[in-house]
Amino acid sequence: MEYLGDFFTNRILWVSILACFVAQFLKMFTGERKIDIGRILISGGMPSSHSAFVTCMSVLIGRNNGFGSDLFALSAVISCIIMYDASGVRRAVGKQAKIVNQLVEDWQMKRPIEHEKLKELVGHTPKQVLFGALLGVVIGMIL
Repeated sequence: MEYLGDFFTNRILWVSILACFVAQFLKMFTGERKIDIGRILISGGMPSSHSAFVTCMSVLIGRNNGFGSDLFALSAVISCIIMYDASGVRRAVGKQAKIVNQLVEDWQMKRPIEHEKLKELVGHTPKQVLFGALLGVVIGMIL
């Protein structure tokens, strides 16, 4: 039962969650309309709740355990991956969704369909992931 108490008193977890919620709350004020309450529930937009969440976590881990600690290094690497994914892969998927929506609308209105060439390599194949993982293992073992 001590684990439950530890969970609810974990300052790093709860402050990080608070940073995420604050970012989501601020989105209400950064849309096209003055205040848009619906934006509090969406992903994407300004500011990034993903970035707020993971950077807050990393800073708190660094402050608690030292910025030279293994735990801080782990959190910083994970934070970078999440922010890269949020700005790259998820952004590309959003752009694709916008274009698909425009194509459907043009098709329904019988307008000529305009298109732009999109980046097709957004994610990774399982083989690419496997070889990336193996490369990481090899470099980690050598260095």
